[in-house]
Amino acid sequence: MSEDIKQPVSVEELLENMREELDETHPAEEGGRRSRKRGRSARHVAMDVLAHRDHSRLELEEKLNKKLSNKIEDGEISAEDIACLLDELTEDGLLDEARYAESFVNGRVRKGQGPVRIRRDLNQKGLPRHLLQQAFDAADVNWRQRAGEVRRKKFGNEAPQDYKERARQARFLQYRGFSNEQIQSALGESYAD
Repeated sequence: MSEDIKQPVSVEELLENMREELDETHPAEEGGRRSRKRGRSARHVAMDVLAHRDHSRLELEEKLNKKLSNKIEDGEISAEDIACLLDELTEDGLLDEARYAESFVNGRVRKGQGPVRIRRDLNQKGLPRHLLQQAFDAADVNWRQRAGEVRRKKFGNEAPQDYKERARQARFLQYRGFSNEQIQSALGESYAD
């Protein structure tokens, strides 16, 4: 097999390899333990953040700026260094905005949120529009049906009988992020057991 072709590797394996590289570049001190402050590179901090969950580039950049603020103030690390690190993490497959967007959309759909709210939240994460659209396409959700499921889970199978109850359920679905069309569809449905 050609050495130029990269084989798929799990995130855990990548993190372990990078930690080994970090240990080689920051050898242990006399007692066998590396000084945590001296040995915590920006890459190590980024890997620790990414070990918990995927992040968007903007989100990771903000976290790194916050966690490394002392090193930034001291001039040890610059904004350009962080940008280069983010590029490296992207090349290594550790920072993948497409994977993050898909995971985010699927998680929010499972929580009963609608497309308006999910799209707004993803926009705040600084993701490009084409990744948003790819994530929504990959989710392949029937939003009218999903709005009906969310309404039934909260309020039961019985359709709202009066204006006040209909308005209450509509506000709930709107808060959850469903469009007016999806809400009207969900409120018009009546399902018997």
